[in-house]
Amino acid sequence: MKLFKIIIQILFINLFLLIGVGIKSVVNVPIPASMIGLILLFLALMLNIIKLEWVEEGGKWLLAELLLFFVPSAVGIVNYKEILGIQGVEMVFLIGFSTLIVMGTTAFISEKLYNRKKSSAL
Repeated sequence: MKLFKIIIQILFINLFLLIGVGIKSVVNVPIPASMIGLILLFLALMLNIIKLEWVEEGGKWLLAELLLFFVPSAVGIVNYKEILGIQGVEMVFLIGFSTLIVMGTTAFISEKLYNRKKSSAL
């Protein structure tokens, strides 16, 4: 029964992806359709149009299995020898640098939100 619930929730999340694809095909915006779908899902959750319980288990499963979605692309990179040369070093540096920027920005924003929530609770 739990597996069925997770499958239904994942299909519900994918519905937002399909809505994003539809919007992307009608409105030419420089945002990927998957991001449009995620924004719509976020807005629907924030506006209480849908309840968190409707997507929570499916979202947790997708996050738990996220690494499996990247393994095929990581293995595919090994087939390109030029990536492992000078371009590869540049790419690794850029990926590492951008990861540090994202981690730092996330930490900064999280700390600000935590401090704001902590001060408003007092």
